[in-house]
Amino acid sequence: MKRTKVKWIIYGFAMMAIGLALSVPPAMAAEPIKIANITALSGPFEQFGNQSRVGFKMGMEYATNGTMKLLGRSVEIIVKDSQIKPAIGKQLLTEAYKDDKVDLAVGPTSSAVAMAMLPVPQEFKKILVVEPAVSDTITGKDSNRYVFKTSRNSSHDAIGNALVLARPGISIATVAQDYTFGRTFVGIYKKAVEAKGAKIVIEEYLPIKTVDFTASSQRIIKAMKDLKGEKYLFLNWAGKGNPLKKFHAMKLDEKYGIKLTTGGNIIPALKGYKIFSGMEGSGYYYHTNPDNKMNDWLIAEHKKRFKGMPPDFFTCGGFAAAMFVTEAIKKAGSTDTEALIAAMEGLEWMTPKGKMIMRKEDHQALQSMFHFKLKVDPDVAWAIPELVKVQTIEELNIPLTR
Repeated sequence: MKRTKVKWIIYGFAMMAIGLALSVPPAMAAEPIKIANITALSGPFEQFGNQSRVGFKMGMEYATNGTMKLLGRSVEIIVKDSQIKPAIGKQLLTEAYKDDKVDLAVGPTSSAVAMAMLPVPQEFKKILVVEPAVSDTITGKDSNRYVFKTSRNSSHDAIGNALVLARPGISIATVAQDYTFGRTFVGIYKKAVEAKGAKIVIEEYLPIKTVDFTASSQRIIKAMKDLKGEKYLFLNWAGKGNPLKKFHAMKLDEKYGIKLTTGGNIIPALKGYKIFSGMEGSGYYYHTNPDNKMNDWLIAEHKKRFKGMPPDFFTCGGFAAAMFVTEAIKKAGSTDTEALIAAMEGLEWMTPKGKMIMRKEDHQALQSMFHFKLKVDPDVAWAIPELVKVQTIEELNIPLTR
Protein backbone atom coordinates (compact mmCIF):
# COMPACT_ATOMS: atom_id res chain seq x y z
CA MET A 1 0.00 0.00 0.00
CA LYS A 2 2.79 2.36 0.95
CA ARG A 3 4.70 1.50 -2.24
CA THR A 4 1.60 2.22 -4.32
CA LYS A 5 1.19 5.58 -2.57
CA VAL A 6 4.84 6.50 -3.19
CA LYS A 7 4.49 5.54 -6.88
CA TRP A 8 1.46 7.81 -7.22
CA ILE A 9 3.32 10.68 -5.54
CA ILE A 10 6.31 10.26 -7.87
CA TYR A 11 3.94 9.99 -10.83
CA GLY A 12 2.18 13.18 -9.71
CA PHE A 13 5.43 15.15 -9.46
CA ALA A 14 6.53 13.87 -12.86
CA MET A 15 3.27 14.98 -14.48
CA MET A 16 3.58 18.40 -12.82
CA ALA A 17 7.12 18.77 -14.19
CA ILE A 18 5.97 17.83 -17.69
CA GLY A 19 3.06 20.25 -17.44
CA LEU A 20 5.31 23.09 -16.37
CA ALA A 21 7.76 22.35 -19.17
CA LEU A 22 4.97 22.37 -21.72
CA SER A 23 3.59 25.63 -20.37
CA VAL A 24 6.92 27.53 -20.72
CA PRO A 25 6.68 29.85 -23.72
CA PRO A 26 9.26 29.22 -26.47
CA ALA A 27 10.62 32.75 -26.01
CA MET A 28 11.56 31.90 -22.40
CA ALA A 29 13.12 28.65 -23.48
CA ALA A 30 15.39 30.37 -26.01
CA GLU A 31 15.31 34.16 -26.15
CA PRO A 32 16.12 35.56 -29.61
CA ILE A 33 19.46 37.20 -30.26
CA LYS A 34 18.57 40.82 -30.90
CA ILE A 35 20.82 43.00 -33.06
CA ALA A 36 20.16 46.66 -33.80
CA ASN A 37 21.25 47.84 -37.25
CA ILE A 38 21.39 51.65 -37.08
CA THR A 39 22.08 52.97 -40.56
CA ALA A 40 21.25 55.81 -42.96
CA LEU A 41 17.99 55.09 -44.75
CA SER A 42 17.46 58.72 -45.78
CA GLY A 43 19.58 61.72 -46.69
CA PRO A 44 22.83 61.97 -48.71
CA PHE A 45 24.14 58.59 -47.48
CA GLU A 46 20.91 56.67 -48.12
CA GLN A 47 22.48 54.45 -50.79
CA PHE A 48 25.36 53.53 -48.47
CA GLY A 49 23.00 52.70 -45.63
CA ASN A 50 20.65 50.58 -47.69
CA GLN A 51 23.53 48.61 -49.20
CA SER A 52 24.95 47.97 -45.74
CA ARG A 53 21.54 46.88 -44.43
CA VAL A 54 21.05 44.41 -47.30
CA GLY A 55 24.59 43.09 -46.93
CA PHE A 56 24.22 42.55 -43.18
CA LYS A 57 21.00 40.58 -43.65
CA MET A 58 22.52 38.47 -46.43
CA GLY A 59 25.62 37.86 -44.35
CA MET A 60 23.52 36.60 -41.44
CA GLU A 61 21.67 34.28 -43.82
CA TYR A 62 24.94 32.95 -45.24
CA ALA A 63 26.53 32.43 -41.83
CA THR A 64 23.48 30.56 -40.48
CA ASN A 65 22.84 28.49 -43.63
CA GLY A 66 19.55 30.27 -44.12
CA THR A 67 18.15 29.40 -40.67
CA MET A 68 18.73 32.83 -39.07
CA LYS A 69 19.61 30.93 -35.88
CA LEU A 70 22.73 31.00 -33.72
CA LEU A 71 23.33 28.85 -30.64
CA GLY A 72 19.82 27.47 -31.12
CA ARG A 73 18.33 30.97 -30.85
CA SER A 74 16.60 32.92 -33.60
CA VAL A 75 18.29 36.13 -34.78
CA GLU A 76 16.20 39.29 -34.84
CA ILE A 77 17.55 42.36 -36.68
CA ILE A 78 16.00 45.69 -35.63
CA VAL A 79 16.66 48.35 -38.30
CA LYS A 80 16.71 52.05 -37.39
CA ASP A 81 17.32 55.17 -39.49
CA SER A 82 19.93 57.58 -38.10
CA GLN A 83 19.03 60.20 -40.75
CA ILE A 84 22.83 60.88 -40.54
CA LYS A 85 22.12 63.15 -37.55
CA PRO A 86 24.51 62.59 -34.60
CA ALA A 87 21.93 63.36 -31.90
CA ILE A 88 19.37 61.00 -33.46
CA GLY A 89 21.95 58.23 -33.93
CA LYS A 90 22.96 58.48 -30.27
CA GLN A 91 19.32 58.46 -29.18
CA LEU A 92 18.52 55.40 -31.31
CA LEU A 93 21.47 53.45 -29.91
CA THR A 94 20.40 54.30 -26.36
CA GLU A 95 16.87 53.18 -27.22
CA ALA A 96 18.18 49.93 -28.73
CA TYR A 97 20.16 48.99 -25.61
CA LYS A 98 17.67 50.28 -23.04
CA ASP A 99 14.22 49.60 -24.52
CA ASP A 100 14.75 46.98 -27.22
CA LYS A 101 17.20 45.06 -25.01
CA VAL A 102 19.43 44.23 -27.97
CA ASP A 103 22.49 42.06 -27.38
CA LEU A 104 24.64 44.26 -29.61
CA ALA A 105 24.38 46.92 -32.29
CA VAL A 106 25.83 47.44 -35.78
CA GLY A 107 26.28 50.78 -37.57
CA PRO A 108 26.22 53.68 -38.32
CA THR A 109 26.89 55.05 -41.83
CA SER A 110 28.28 58.48 -40.96
CA SER A 111 31.52 59.04 -39.04
CA ALA A 112 29.98 62.06 -37.29
CA VAL A 113 27.11 59.87 -36.05
CA ALA A 114 29.56 57.19 -34.94
CA MET A 115 31.54 59.70 -32.89
CA ALA A 116 28.36 60.82 -31.13
CA MET A 117 27.51 57.18 -30.36
CA LEU A 118 30.83 56.25 -28.73
CA PRO A 119 29.91 56.89 -25.05
CA VAL A 120 26.69 54.83 -25.28
CA PRO A 121 28.19 51.30 -25.54
CA GLN A 122 30.38 52.06 -22.53
CA GLU A 123 27.40 53.31 -20.53
CA PHE A 124 25.36 50.16 -21.20
CA LYS A 125 28.35 47.77 -21.38
CA LYS A 126 27.15 46.47 -24.75
CA ILE A 127 29.01 45.93 -28.03
CA LEU A 128 28.84 48.36 -30.98
CA VAL A 129 30.22 47.00 -34.26
CA VAL A 130 30.93 50.03 -36.46
CA GLU A 131 30.07 49.51 -40.15
CA PRO A 132 30.34 51.32 -42.56
CA ALA A 133 31.55 54.63 -40.99
CA VAL A 134 35.20 55.19 -41.88
CA SER A 135 37.12 57.80 -39.85
CA ASP A 136 40.16 56.67 -37.83
CA THR A 137 38.92 58.81 -34.93
CA ILE A 138 36.17 56.23 -34.26
CA THR A 139 38.77 53.86 -32.82
CA GLY A 140 40.95 56.71 -31.53
CA LYS A 141 41.42 58.24 -28.08
CA ASP A 142 37.68 58.80 -27.53
CA SER A 143 36.77 55.17 -28.21
CA ASN A 144 36.40 52.37 -25.65
CA ARG A 145 36.64 48.60 -25.22
CA TYR A 146 33.02 48.01 -26.33
CA VAL A 147 33.54 49.45 -29.83
CA PHE A 148 34.78 47.24 -32.70
CA LYS A 149 35.18 48.47 -36.26
CA THR A 150 34.84 46.11 -39.25
CA SER A 151 34.75 48.89 -41.86
CA ARG A 152 37.95 50.12 -43.45
CA ASN A 153 39.31 53.31 -41.96
CA SER A 154 40.66 56.49 -43.55
CA SER A 155 44.17 55.06 -43.34
CA HIS A 156 43.17 52.19 -45.65
CA ASP A 157 41.87 54.69 -48.22
CA ALA A 158 44.73 57.15 -47.81
CA ILE A 159 47.63 54.70 -47.79
CA GLY A 160 46.09 52.57 -50.54
CA ASN A 161 45.71 55.56 -52.83
CA ALA A 162 49.13 56.94 -51.90
CA LEU A 163 50.68 53.63 -52.95
CA VAL A 164 49.01 54.03 -56.36
CA LEU A 165 49.81 57.69 -57.06
CA ALA A 166 52.57 59.17 -54.92
CA ARG A 167 56.16 59.48 -56.15
CA PRO A 168 58.82 62.22 -56.16
CA GLY A 169 58.02 65.35 -58.14
CA ILE A 170 54.22 65.04 -58.07
CA SER A 171 52.07 67.93 -56.77
CA ILE A 172 48.60 67.17 -55.39
CA ALA A 173 45.54 69.21 -54.44
CA THR A 174 42.92 67.57 -52.22
CA VAL A 175 39.18 68.21 -52.09
CA ALA A 176 37.24 66.68 -49.20
CA GLN A 177 34.11 67.20 -47.15
CA ASP A 178 34.42 69.41 -44.11
CA TYR A 179 33.79 66.94 -41.31
CA THR A 180 35.68 64.16 -39.56
CA PHE A 181 35.60 61.75 -42.54
CA GLY A 182 37.18 64.26 -44.95
CA ARG A 183 39.63 65.91 -42.59
CA THR A 184 40.90 62.62 -41.13
CA PHE A 185 41.47 61.23 -44.62
CA VAL A 186 43.45 64.25 -45.85
CA GLY A 187 45.61 64.32 -42.71
CA ILE A 188 46.64 60.70 -43.23
CA TYR A 189 46.88 60.99 -47.02
CA LYS A 190 49.21 63.97 -46.71
CA LYS A 191 51.63 62.03 -44.50
CA ALA A 192 51.49 59.00 -46.80
CA VAL A 193 52.13 60.85 -50.07
CA GLU A 194 54.83 63.10 -48.62
CA ALA A 195 56.63 60.03 -47.25
CA LYS A 196 56.89 58.90 -50.90
CA GLY A 197 58.25 62.23 -52.15
CA ALA A 198 55.05 63.85 -53.43
CA LYS A 199 53.70 67.18 -52.14
CA ILE A 200 50.26 68.40 -51.06
CA VAL A 201 49.97 71.94 -52.40
CA ILE A 202 46.45 72.91 -51.28
CA GLU A 203 43.68 71.36 -49.16
CA GLU A 204 40.05 72.25 -49.89
CA TYR A 205 37.34 71.37 -47.33
CA LEU A 206 33.74 71.93 -48.39
CA PRO A 207 30.29 71.39 -46.83
CA ILE A 208 28.64 68.03 -47.59
CA LYS A 209 25.82 69.69 -49.53
CA THR A 210 28.07 71.81 -51.76
CA VAL A 211 26.82 71.97 -55.37
CA ASP A 212 28.93 74.82 -56.78
CA PHE A 213 32.66 74.07 -56.91
CA THR A 214 33.72 77.10 -58.93
CA ALA A 215 35.40 78.99 -56.07
CA SER A 216 37.20 75.86 -54.94
CA SER A 217 38.51 75.16 -58.44
CA GLN A 218 39.75 78.74 -58.79
CA ARG A 219 41.78 78.44 -55.59
CA ILE A 220 43.28 75.16 -56.84
CA ILE A 221 44.14 76.65 -60.24
CA LYS A 222 45.82 79.65 -58.59
CA ALA A 223 47.90 77.39 -56.35
CA MET A 224 48.95 74.91 -59.08
CA LYS A 225 48.94 76.52 -62.55
CA ASP A 226 52.60 77.56 -62.51
CA LEU A 227 53.99 74.37 -60.93
CA LYS A 228 56.26 72.09 -62.94
CA GLY A 229 55.88 68.32 -63.18
CA GLU A 230 52.80 66.11 -62.82
CA LYS A 231 49.82 67.68 -61.07
CA TYR A 232 46.75 65.94 -59.64
CA LEU A 233 43.50 66.85 -57.90
CA PHE A 234 42.57 64.01 -55.54
CA LEU A 235 38.89 63.93 -54.59
CA ASN A 236 37.68 62.29 -51.37
CA TRP A 237 33.87 62.61 -51.41
CA ALA A 238 31.07 60.52 -49.88
CA GLY A 239 27.37 60.39 -50.72
CA LYS A 240 25.27 62.12 -53.34
CA GLY A 241 26.53 65.04 -55.42
CA ASN A 242 30.00 63.63 -56.17
CA PRO A 243 31.71 66.55 -57.96
CA LEU A 244 34.21 64.62 -60.10
CA LYS A 245 32.23 65.29 -63.30
CA LYS A 246 31.90 68.98 -62.38
CA PHE A 247 35.67 69.34 -62.01
CA HIS A 248 36.12 67.49 -65.32
CA ALA A 249 33.79 69.97 -67.05
CA MET A 250 36.15 72.77 -65.97
CA LYS A 251 38.88 71.20 -68.19
CA LEU A 252 41.54 71.44 -65.49
CA ASP A 253 43.73 68.94 -67.34
CA GLU A 254 43.44 70.56 -70.78
CA LYS A 255 44.02 74.10 -69.52
CA TYR A 256 46.34 73.66 -66.56
CA GLY A 257 47.68 70.08 -66.68
CA ILE A 258 45.83 69.13 -63.46
CA LYS A 259 44.64 65.52 -63.74
CA LEU A 260 41.70 64.20 -61.69
CA THR A 261 41.92 61.09 -59.54
CA THR A 262 39.97 59.45 -56.74
CA GLY A 263 39.46 56.17 -54.88
CA GLY A 264 36.83 53.47 -55.35
CA ASN A 265 33.12 54.15 -55.12
CA ILE A 266 29.65 52.65 -55.37
CA ILE A 267 28.21 51.59 -58.74
CA PRO A 268 25.80 54.59 -59.05
CA ALA A 269 28.84 56.89 -58.76
CA LEU A 270 30.86 54.77 -61.19
CA LYS A 271 28.25 55.55 -63.85
CA GLY A 272 29.71 59.04 -63.95
CA TYR A 273 33.28 57.73 -64.17
CA LYS A 274 33.06 56.45 -67.77
CA ILE A 275 34.79 59.63 -68.93
CA PHE A 276 37.82 58.67 -66.82
CA SER A 277 38.97 55.56 -68.66
CA GLY A 278 42.46 54.53 -67.48
CA MET A 279 42.28 56.39 -64.16
CA GLU A 280 43.91 54.44 -61.32
CA GLY A 281 43.13 54.36 -57.62
CA SER A 282 42.61 52.14 -54.60
CA GLY A 283 39.21 50.80 -53.58
CA TYR A 284 37.54 48.84 -50.80
CA TYR A 285 35.49 46.48 -52.99
CA TYR A 286 34.27 45.88 -56.49
CA HIS A 287 32.57 42.54 -56.97
CA THR A 288 34.98 41.15 -59.58
CA ASN A 289 38.14 42.05 -57.61
CA PRO A 290 38.13 39.36 -54.87
CA ASP A 291 38.26 35.67 -55.74
CA ASN A 292 36.68 33.39 -53.12
CA LYS A 293 33.63 31.17 -52.63
CA MET A 294 31.88 33.52 -50.22
CA ASN A 295 32.07 36.35 -52.73
CA ASP A 296 30.83 34.01 -55.47
CA TRP A 297 27.75 33.20 -53.34
CA LEU A 298 27.12 36.89 -52.63
CA ILE A 299 27.33 37.83 -56.32
CA ALA A 300 25.03 35.02 -57.47
CA GLU A 301 22.48 35.53 -54.69
CA HIS A 302 22.44 39.33 -55.01
CA LYS A 303 21.89 39.13 -58.77
CA LYS A 304 19.06 36.68 -58.17
CA ARG A 305 17.32 38.99 -55.69
CA PHE A 306 18.00 42.38 -57.30
CA LYS A 307 17.24 42.02 -61.02
CA GLY A 308 20.73 41.05 -62.12
CA MET A 309 22.57 43.81 -60.22
CA PRO A 310 25.82 42.73 -58.52
CA PRO A 311 26.55 43.49 -54.86
CA ASP A 312 28.10 46.89 -54.29
CA PHE A 313 30.76 48.53 -52.12
CA PHE A 314 28.76 48.66 -48.87
CA THR A 315 26.86 45.42 -49.46
CA CYS A 316 30.21 43.75 -48.90
CA GLY A 317 30.73 45.87 -45.78
CA GLY A 318 27.45 44.83 -44.20
CA PHE A 319 28.15 41.20 -45.08
CA ALA A 320 31.63 41.40 -43.50
CA ALA A 321 30.11 42.81 -40.28
CA ALA A 322 27.59 39.95 -40.16
CA MET A 323 30.36 37.38 -40.56
CA PHE A 324 32.29 39.04 -37.73
CA VAL A 325 29.28 39.04 -35.42
CA THR A 326 28.35 35.42 -36.12
CA GLU A 327 31.91 34.11 -35.81
CA ALA A 328 32.32 35.95 -32.51
CA ILE A 329 29.03 34.64 -31.09
CA LYS A 330 29.93 31.09 -32.10
CA LYS A 331 33.39 31.43 -30.55
CA ALA A 332 32.04 33.01 -27.36
CA GLY A 333 29.24 30.44 -27.05
CA SER A 334 26.93 33.21 -25.81
CA THR A 335 26.00 36.85 -26.26
CA ASP A 336 27.52 37.86 -22.93
CA THR A 337 29.44 41.09 -23.50
CA GLU A 338 32.67 40.04 -21.78
CA ALA A 339 32.67 36.70 -23.60
CA LEU A 340 32.13 38.54 -26.90
CA ILE A 341 34.98 40.97 -26.26
CA ALA A 342 37.32 38.06 -25.55
CA ALA A 343 36.16 36.34 -28.75
CA MET A 344 36.35 39.47 -30.92
CA GLU A 345 39.81 40.69 -29.98
CA GLY A 346 42.31 39.22 -32.43
CA LEU A 347 39.61 37.35 -34.35
CA GLU A 348 40.45 36.35 -37.92
CA TRP A 349 37.48 35.76 -40.18
CA MET A 350 36.55 35.44 -43.84
CA THR A 351 34.56 38.06 -45.77
CA PRO A 352 33.59 38.50 -49.44
CA LYS A 353 36.69 40.68 -49.94
CA GLY A 354 39.02 38.22 -48.20
CA LYS A 355 40.42 37.70 -44.72
CA MET A 356 40.07 40.34 -42.02
CA ILE A 357 41.84 40.54 -38.65
CA MET A 358 40.37 42.42 -35.68
CA ARG A 359 43.41 44.12 -34.18
CA LYS A 360 43.34 43.72 -30.40
CA GLU A 361 45.04 47.01 -29.58
CA ASP A 362 42.53 49.41 -31.16
CA HIS A 363 39.65 47.17 -32.40
CA GLN A 364 40.20 48.15 -36.05
CA ALA A 365 39.71 45.43 -38.69
CA LEU A 366 42.80 45.04 -40.85
CA GLN A 367 42.02 44.17 -44.46
CA SER A 368 43.28 44.27 -48.02
CA MET A 369 42.45 46.98 -50.56
CA PHE A 370 42.35 46.77 -54.36
CA HIS A 371 44.51 48.80 -56.76
CA PHE A 372 42.29 49.32 -59.80
CA LYS A 373 42.40 50.85 -63.27
CA LEU A 374 39.13 52.06 -64.77
CA LYS A 375 38.00 50.26 -67.92
CA VAL A 376 35.08 51.32 -70.10
CA ASP A 377 32.87 48.67 -71.67
CA PRO A 378 30.07 49.99 -73.93
CA ASP A 379 27.84 47.14 -72.73
CA VAL A 380 28.23 48.09 -69.04
CA ALA A 381 26.49 51.19 -67.68
CA TRP A 382 29.35 52.14 -65.37
CA ALA A 383 33.15 52.32 -65.42
CA ILE A 384 34.71 49.02 -64.32
CA PRO A 385 37.48 49.14 -61.68
CA GLU A 386 39.64 46.37 -63.12
CA LEU A 387 42.02 44.78 -60.63
CA VAL A 388 45.68 45.74 -61.01
CA LYS A 389 46.83 44.15 -57.75
CA VAL A 390 45.66 43.28 -54.26
CA GLN A 391 47.15 45.63 -51.66
CA THR A 392 47.76 43.26 -48.75
CA ILE A 393 47.32 43.85 -45.02
CA GLU A 394 51.10 43.73 -44.65
CA GLU A 395 51.73 46.17 -47.51
CA LEU A 396 49.24 48.73 -46.19
CA ASN A 397 50.66 48.52 -42.63
CA ILE A 398 47.82 50.52 -41.09
CA PRO A 399 48.99 52.56 -38.05
CA LEU A 400 47.42 52.12 -34.62
CA THR A 401 44.68 54.62 -33.87
CA ARG A 402 45.24 54.55 -30.10
